Amino acid sequence: MDSTSAIILGISLAIIMLGMGLSLVADDFKRIFLQPKAIIIGLVNQLILLPIIAFILVLLIPLQPEIAVGVMILAACPGGPTSNLISHLAKADTALSVTLTAFSSFITILTIPFIINFSLEQFLNESNMIQLNILDTFQKILIIIIIPVTIGMIIRKHKESFALKMEKPVRIASAFILVIIIVGIILKEKDNLVESFQKAGFVIVCLNIIIMFVGYYSSKLFKISNKRALSVAIESGIQNGTMGITIAILMLHNSSFAIVSAIYGVLMFFTGAAVIYIGNLPYKKNAQ
Repeated sequence: MDSTSAIILGISLAIIMLGMGLSLVADDFKRIFLQPKAIIIGLVNQLILLPIIAFILVLLIPLQPEIAVGVMILAACPGGPTSNLISHLAKADTALSVTLTAFSSFITILTIPFIINFSLEQFLNESNMIQLNILDTFQKILIIIIIPVTIGMIIRKHKESFALKMEKPVRIASAFILVIIIVGIILKEKDNLVESFQKAGFVIVCLNIIIMFVGYYSSKLFKISNKRALSVAIESGIQNGTMGITIAILMLHNSSFAIVSAIYGVLMFFTGAAVIYIGNLPYKKNAQ
């Protein structure tokens, strides 16, 4: 991918994160003090258990090194705005979902470089090893994630009516951008697509199901309500695939690492639809 395309990809992710910032207020961050148990459990699932489970899966299931690294990149990413939408449609605790997305987006600025460097060392031969520059990665994530989210929050605070008006168009634009990015990656990697889809698709679905199951039942273990437990499950399983693609292309300069996130961008809608259906079952029973 040339430098122009890489810049466009970075700008696209920044727009998506700006849209997320438009939906955030200071109270979302205060919830860590008001409801710490659910948030801590959610962050542990997403930031610690998810990468561990992903690593175990790629060790157990034979994969090409690029696919294995791609799975770890995806697992290192925070939840995306899509997780908030799915939580809303599944009648989970949307406020908790937004809070977890916000916190994980800020925390992963520190964890992403270490998880990805670890996976590069584990799955690539020394002859073709790529070392991710931690400081450079930190700076790029700061520019394309943290700053846009912060700008969005500032706009929401001072121009709330404008932010609320723009939230939906930005979300639609984000979805459109994601589709274009996925199509571009699939076209570029079309020669390896079938094989990659077969292998990566199975691992992605397994990872989604396992971490959602762990997220839900670890929450119930600590007596978290059903709605919040469902939010933890969704936030643990629905990752920011656009960020995974951006890391692969903009920071590692290798589109083969991005194919997992591109495939995930398609499969997560099926996983999300299943969760929405399950989340709405109690309400359908009550209606009947």
